[in-house]
Amino acid sequence: MSSCCDSSKILDDTIAFPTPREVIGIVNAAYSVRAREGVTANYARNVAEAFGYTQEQLSTVPDGAHMGLSCGNPVATATIKEGETVVDLGSGGGIDVFLAAAKVGENGCVIGLDMSQDMINLARANATKKGLKPPHVAFIKAQLTETLPIESNSVDCILSNCVVNLLPLDGKAALLKEINRILKPGGRIVLDDIVAKKPLPDNIKNNLASYVGCISGAILVDEYKALLDEANFTKVLFVDTKSDLGVYYRVPTEDGNVSNNPSCFTPVPTGHLSAAPDYDVNHWVASYQIFAIKDGISSPGTPALALSRWWDAYPSVFSSPRSLKAHELASIIRDQTQTSTFAVIDVRKNDHAGGHVRGSYNWAAQSFYDDLPSFYQEFKNFPKVIFYCQSSNGRGPRCAGWYQDYLDAQGDGRSTAFILEGGIKQWLTDFGKEEDLVDFD
Repeated sequence: MSSCCDSSKILDDTIAFPTPREVIGIVNAAYSVRAREGVTANYARNVAEAFGYTQEQLSTVPDGAHMGLSCGNPVATATIKEGETVVDLGSGGGIDVFLAAAKVGENGCVIGLDMSQDMINLARANATKKGLKPPHVAFIKAQLTETLPIESNSVDCILSNCVVNLLPLDGKAALLKEINRILKPGGRIVLDDIVAKKPLPDNIKNNLASYVGCISGAILVDEYKALLDEANFTKVLFVDTKSDLGVYYRVPTEDGNVSNNPSCFTPVPTGHLSAAPDYDVNHWVASYQIFAIKDGISSPGTPALALSRWWDAYPSVFSSPRSLKAHELASIIRDQTQTSTFAVIDVRKNDHAGGHVRGSYNWAAQSFYDDLPSFYQEFKNFPKVIFYCQSSNGRGPRCAGWYQDYLDAQGDGRSTAFILEGGIKQWLTDFGKEEDLVDFD
């Protein structure tokens, strides 16, 4: 879910205000529209510069990474250091992830979380343009109101840019507690968000377009502080950036001037606009930068791996490759007439020792997806490409699926992915003493 937008195809203010769960679905749908259809480069740049992004920063990221969805520039004040692990909540097209990645360097890690699959797809495409890939930079689909797919005590700094306001109140509280869980002791947060200046009247609170536009979900500073306190944060600081939120209504013209935009808080392409709010946004809400620390002192040592599941950083598998039993593969290997018809792929990494299928090639699962183009070139002429891992319950089937998906996308029927049923465990059980079938490092 990145930041503020809406769509008249999704929003209907004539119906009753939806439940918190329904609101999350509507927000997701609205931001998915923005990810698929985008905004003009002039508009995106105008909003980004209004909230502190410099021309130098914007020149280092793909155009699609900044989409006119910001209400601040968290990276500018987060004092991100080389080698740190950073998480961006509601990463959108990826602008703050890319800026943070330049600061953490090759030994650091930046993870963007977003609930919209369309936003994740866009951000991953932008990462590819910059030559960035996991584990250095990863984009993960995640519901921010649920348990985050990040290990406890593993993150140095957490960023967010105009996102927390979009969550229902209970979701805000749950997210802040999750943020505290995943931060290392002494870890910090920098949240740019829309905050209410005064209690919002019912006509604003119950306006769904204003909610998706980052207004109606804004809470008071004292309410925000209470949530941070409940989540056990210390050294909490709220800074009013004094930004003019009217920038969201101004659309740059080709001659460099601006015109008033008769849309919502942030405009989306023609055909998806809803009416502008009939009140002064700056009178009711403001853009704040929020700082806080997780109590404690981080212990020195090897950095913890932040992602709970490394494969979440990659697309899901769509195909369902067929399995081969161990005795079927053994027959193929022993048949001298089939030597050029198959290849066996061992996708284990740290657990590769202890025996493997003789003649198998080792391609670690953790980097397999990124290496698919070169893998395809090497193995596309083998009719059968058989994958295995320890038990062939996770890495083996996943890599086989990725390869088959790649073949399907290429329209290439020369090669087919298979999975060795039972993995190396079953293979060693059946053939552990047969030298023509088993080899050791």
